[in-house]
Amino acid sequence: MKPEDTVEKTPEKGSKKERRWLGLDYGARTVGAAATDALGITVQPLETIWRKEENHLRKTLRRIGELIAELSVTDLVVGLPLNMNGSEGERVRKTREFGEALEKRFGLPVHYADERLTTAEAEEILAAGGVRPEDYKTYVDKVAAALILEDYLSSRS
Repeated sequence: MKPEDTVEKTPEKGSKKERRWLGLDYGARTVGAAATDALGITVQPLETIWRKEENHLRKTLRRIGELIAELSVTDLVVGLPLNMNGSEGERVRKTREFGEALEKRFGLPVHYADERLTTAEAEEILAAGGVRPEDYKTYVDKVAAALILEDYLSSRS
């Protein structure tokens, strides 16, 4: 399966159905979240959802559900942490399991996007914005989620 594969096929660009996208950067202890505006044109980082242990997803899924409802989200994009050579490792397996849990719980299409180097790019953006390195963790996951979502949407154009 390729990173751009989707769990469910969705209408092509130009469809009359309005779309609102939520991008997620799934990690062992955090999930960064970013969303498009109501028109699906711009992407904004939203928040980082924290949890104490990797497999404790109940509160994380609840918060994602709140974001979906608040923003009227129609599609989810989850960053896929491929190895630098493009192969899939253990983190990809866990990320796909997370994506399957999202689809099952919320009934929305889940799309996957290659997230290689998005954290490094997010850190560069934070540094350029004057954020101190010791404060990166506060912002890096939600900025990475925005980059993942922007990259995915750009690849569809």
